[in-house]
Amino acid sequence: MRRPRQRGGGAGASAAARARAGGLGGGSVPARARGAPAAARAAWLRDRCAAMARPPWEHPGVWAPLLLLLLTGPASCAASPADDGAGPGGRGPRGRARGDAGADEAVPRHDSSYGTFAGEFYDLRYLSEEGYPFPTAPPVDPFAKIKVDDCGKTKGCFRYGKPGCNAETCDYFLSYRMIGADVEFELSADTDGWVAVGFSSDKKMGGDDVMACVHDDNGRVRIQHFYNVGQWAKEIQRNPARDEEGVFENNRVTCRFKRPVNVPRDETIVDLHLSWYYLFAWGPAIQGSITRHDIDSPPASERVVSIYKYEDIFMPSAAYQTFSSPFCLLLIVALTFYLLMGTP
Repeated sequence: MRRPRQRGGGAGASAAARARAGGLGGGSVPARARGAPAAARAAWLRDRCAAMARPPWEHPGVWAPLLLLLLTGPASCAASPADDGAGPGGRGPRGRARGDAGADEAVPRHDSSYGTFAGEFYDLRYLSEEGYPFPTAPPVDPFAKIKVDDCGKTKGCFRYGKPGCNAETCDYFLSYRMIGADVEFELSADTDGWVAVGFSSDKKMGGDDVMACVHDDNGRVRIQHFYNVGQWAKEIQRNPARDEEGVFENNRVTCRFKRPVNVPRDETIVDLHLSWYYLFAWGPAIQGSITRHDIDSPPASERVVSIYKYEDIFMPSAAYQTFSSPFCLLLIVALTFYLLMGTP
């Protein structure tokens, strides 16, 4: 049976009813209920639930906080700082403004989900400040092997070592050829340090323009420019080499570079359109710095070399020069004749 509605809060209403009406009409727990024992708090909660079960117009104070929360809840959630779309003017996914051009700058992004964190990490790691991916270095082509079949045809070559050796087996190898306004040089030597060619007005060391390929401790082969001051090689900062490449493999230093034929007048850089004696040298290096060459008397070209004339010149190393000298051959013939004829 439905209980009749109570009207008014005057003298006819009981003190308990007035207390319940006053407590249930507010949005917070009365002071007496907060300080009362557990039984009193349970009674307050039971009366509040009973009041919310009645029609809203009987106790509007009970429903007012809930309606206010329902009305303001979506707006507060949309403006949450943890949401990706928060900000003046409304922001969409990834923090881009829908209607406000300056929203991205005005409101910092703050994302808490793992997916958004991964996206931000990708942006910081792989995107530049402009939002474009960082350019990746092109793949490095392997060092192209030196072709000795072209020696004497399309390029000039010098070989020093065992007869019949090539760029991978000679003690020292050099080739040169014209490419437009440049001369391309290829050098290779049986060493773990450096290999060089010098351009000299004579066959002696001193006052020479030197290009060297140096193997450093990091495994790189660098092209350096030197000038021989007497018996000492001084490094020159001005380096005419370009299109440099080098490799250290099989205990050999091999390199390739280009150098202009004509250069402005410089004491340390010669003009290659003129003919020069070529000095060949190689030796060890310490922490990327060259030291004395391997042999006391490095080989040199027998005559001046012109870059416009391609020849294939072989020079036997010391181990093979003994049997090629005329005196040694004559001695061998004399000993053979003596052994065949016998003693008297």
